Amino acid sequence: MKYVDEFRDGQLARRIASGIVREVSAGHRYRLMEFCGGHTHAISRYGLADLLPDNVRLIHGPGCPVCVLPIGRVNQAISLAKEHKVILCTYADTMRIPASGGLTLMRARAGGADVRMIYSTQDALQIARDNPLRQVVFFAIGFETTTPPTAVAIRQADAEGLKNFSILCNHVLTPAAMHAILTTGVGLDGFIGPAHVSTVIGSQPYEIFAGEYAKPVVIAGFEPLDVLQAILMLIRQINAGQATVENEFTRAVTREGNLKAQALVEVVFEVRDDFEWRGLGSLPDSALKLKAHYAQYDAELKFPVAYVAVPDHKACECAAILRGEKMPQQCKIFGTVCTPENPIGSCMVSSEGACAAHYSYGRFREVRP
Repeated sequence: MKYVDEFRDGQLARRIASGIVREVSAGHRYRLMEFCGGHTHAISRYGLADLLPDNVRLIHGPGCPVCVLPIGRVNQAISLAKEHKVILCTYADTMRIPASGGLTLMRARAGGADVRMIYSTQDALQIARDNPLRQVVFFAIGFETTTPPTAVAIRQADAEGLKNFSILCNHVLTPAAMHAILTTGVGLDGFIGPAHVSTVIGSQPYEIFAGEYAKPVVIAGFEPLDVLQAILMLIRQINAGQATVENEFTRAVTREGNLKAQALVEVVFEVRDDFEWRGLGSLPDSALKLKAHYAQYDAELKFPVAYVAVPDHKACECAAILRGEKMPQQCKIFGTVCTPENPIGSCMVSSEGACAAHYSYGRFREVRP
């Protein structure tokens, strides 16, 4: 199958891995962060870390939208469904994010709340059309990748006059999180840049990290050969003392990105002053909200559901994992109390979460120093 099998060729993977071994400097420790949860999943699924020399360390970043969503935001969604009796529409991977009081959206639904799993924003719009006497709220989450479909839904609702439709907006911005990571003190040599996000925003927004922070960025696809090639490209830059933005994922990403999608988002959304991320705290200019013209579709304005910050479970190391400070296996409850069937932290919920990926594909491996 074109563009799938070619990027999963085991023989070619070994050749690239051999190239990495030849290129690394024995006296240098390479610390590379794969920002995107899709890369974390691929690295664990295909055992890519096992192909790397000991002095090349892959560090997980905060690139899983379910993982970085703080408890207070899930509490808001549960409150809308339980107290305000709305039909809450959400993607499936948010259903099991732990919230306060042992609740999740799934448990709220089991208790009688009208929470419905959907596959697209169009499903949420249709539910609003089918239930004109009910308020319908879409729990909108994700990075720049999922923001354009939400913008389309808002424009459609406005054009159709769907007064019973609104969104709880939790769309966040990748560059802001990368800035935060580089100021937390975690020593990094470079980034494996996200793929899907970059198809929308392009490679240009990462140029500040190469210029201001002197950190190379290589945008990579999600297949194993994509990731290995990106690692090789980063190592070559580091060895040469360079810091530029390179695009391994040329089959989908350009420097400018998807200008039509960017323009649509610009019409509907504006940047929030600040937004809380799990593990990173409140970050300025790191998320989006609806513009005043579309305020009637903002669930936070439509319903009294003020955001309240809630600390994570004391035993959960999800915050440190998202900052790149710890590995999943360094959490005392990883794989024992906290499992995909019983997640204590959000990193164990989505398949893109570092803990879920490690549990599924490598939970018995030793922690590399």
